[in-house]
Amino acid sequence: MKKLESQPFKIKRQPINLSQSSLIKTSYLFPELTLPLVVQPTIDNLNLIDWLEDNQKFIEKELCKHGAILFRGFEINDISTFEKCSLKICSQLFSENGEHPRENLGSNIYTPVFYPAEKQLLWHNENSFNFRWPMKILFGCLQPASQGGETTIVDSRKVFELLKPQIKEKFLQKQVMYVRNYGNQLGLKWQTVFQTTNPLEVEDICNRSAIMFRWKTDEHLETRSIRPAVIRHPVTKEMSWFNQAQHWHPACLDTETRESLFSLFKQEDLPRNCYYGDGTPIEDSVMETICAAYQQIEVDVCWEAGDLLVLDNILTAHGRNPYVGTRKLLVAVGDMTSFEEI
Repeated sequence: MKKLESQPFKIKRQPINLSQSSLIKTSYLFPELTLPLVVQPTIDNLNLIDWLEDNQKFIEKELCKHGAILFRGFEINDISTFEKCSLKICSQLFSENGEHPRENLGSNIYTPVFYPAEKQLLWHNENSFNFRWPMKILFGCLQPASQGGETTIVDSRKVFELLKPQIKEKFLQKQVMYVRNYGNQLGLKWQTVFQTTNPLEVEDICNRSAIMFRWKTDEHLETRSIRPAVIRHPVTKEMSWFNQAQHWHPACLDTETRESLFSLFKQEDLPRNCYYGDGTPIEDSVMETICAAYQQIEVDVCWEAGDLLVLDNILTAHGRNPYVGTRKLLVAVGDMTSFEEI
């Protein structure tokens, strides 16, 4: 047998003596929690790209079970490797990027959406207010913050279980209406989000995406989108709390920001707001209860350089803690679907 000690041990996609299961070990970040599943190599220089290629069924099975997988110790330290890993997990990466402008690093790999470092980014299922959204979202860590900056993840199935029956029933029946005002000098312009300067093209996109719209002025556009608050996972058939009400509802803003917005705008002119699907207000107390449920079961993923975190976007919501210092993450989303398909 040829000796391997004198040269780097790099696993190739070819017959080997070690079984695929012996190449990795699984564990949890916290003994009492099964979110996320942590996957680590048992040997040096294990090629994660090749391993992912050979273990598609394992990834899908464990992602549906746990909702999140953290690959740690594989040294995913550059954009190219992160992209190749992402394409082994997702059949196709999402390229449209108007909704959340961020730095495009090429090949559908992005930096996280900008949000002030000193503020907490609340939990959400990516793009759940849109007609189309990704089934998977991936994060790669190039450099963790010197303090804080953990990605918070929450099992959306457990959020659904924790909420009172009367809250769940009301949202199941009425859904969520997301209301947005463009052109009031705060938030994104409609030209940025819709990636066009032609109002007729905006109207066409809205019609195709189940978005109601009206032009208050030539530059002031209001949109309303009614979306489910709860959906059933297409594979596991479990009910999941799948929405972004806490990102849109004024009651979930910090006091300073909320007071500032209401000093500038009427309720109906806020850059973002949300209601029950019939247009009636969602009570502040209900939003407080929902946020408390998220907070009760959130898990902090403390980043290490080279980490790769994969989320099932239906089963797992994510957010971000405040941080100090430089924080460099890569983001990819893929396997797009829609409420119509689900």
